[in-house]
Amino acid sequence: MYLTDATWTDAAAAETDLAVVPVGSTEQHGPHASLGTDAVTAEAVAEAGVEAYDGEVVVAPPVSVGVAEEHRQFPGTLWVSEDTFREYVRETVASLAHHGWDRVVLVNGHGGNIAALREVAGTVTRRDDAYAVPFTWFDAVGDHAADMGHGGPLETALLRHVRPEMVDEARVDEAKEGASDGWGDWVSGTNLAFDSAEFTENGVVGDPDEGDAERGAELLDLAAAALADLLAAVEKRDVRRPPDR
Repeated sequence: MYLTDATWTDAAAAETDLAVVPVGSTEQHGPHASLGTDAVTAEAVAEAGVEAYDGEVVVAPPVSVGVAEEHRQFPGTLWVSEDTFREYVRETVASLAHHGWDRVVLVNGHGGNIAALREVAGTVTRRDDAYAVPFTWFDAVGDHAADMGHGGPLETALLRHVRPEMVDEARVDEAKEGASDGWGDWVSGTNLAFDSAEFTENGVVGDPDEGDAERGAELLDLAAAALADLLAAVEKRDVRRPPDR
C-alpha cells in the first residue's frame, strides 16, 4: 500500500506491521543526470522490492532532501544537517509506528546518508517503540557495487532503465570527460577531501557510458531481490532488546 495514493480508510485496513521509507537526496549528478536521481532510484528500488516480497508492506513517501552539503558548490543541490535529517527520519518512523507499522526498512539511494541512517536506526530501535534498519541499494547489487561512483555507471544505468527522460544523453560525453576515477583524495586510509568539487570538475565519479539500460534492469532486479529478502528477515525477527548481562 502506497500512502501517497491511499485514503485513511485504506490505511486503517492494512494488515501489516512492515513499512519502507525511500530516502534520497536532491543534489548534483553531473551535467547529464537529474538532481533528483537519488530519490528516484530509492523509490524505484523500494517499489520493486515490495513487489518482489511475498506479503503486505506500507510504502511511505520519500525523504527527498538529505545529507548532501558535500555537493554545495554545484547549483541546485539541497541539504540539511545530519541532526535535522536524523530527527526527520526518526519522527517519520515514529508516526508510522503510531499506526502499527513499527518494523521499518529505510531504503537509501545516497551515500551521504549512510552514516546518519545507521545511527538513527539504532536510536529508533534502542529508544523508541519501533525497529528500523537501513538498506542502501547500491551496496546490494553484487559485483556491480565496486563500480559505484557518482552520476557514474550504476546511477546512470538505473536511471536509463526506470526514468530515461532524466538522463540528458547529449551531455554524457561531457560528463565522462570531466569525471574523476574515484571518490575523494586519499592518503593513509584517510579522505582529505570534504567536498566533491575538490576532486571532480563536473561532479561525476566514474564513466556513465558503462551504465546502459540493460545493466540498469539487472541492478534493479538484484536490489529488489535483496530488499525482499531483508523485508522477510525484518518481518520475522525477534526485535526485543537483549537484557543487561
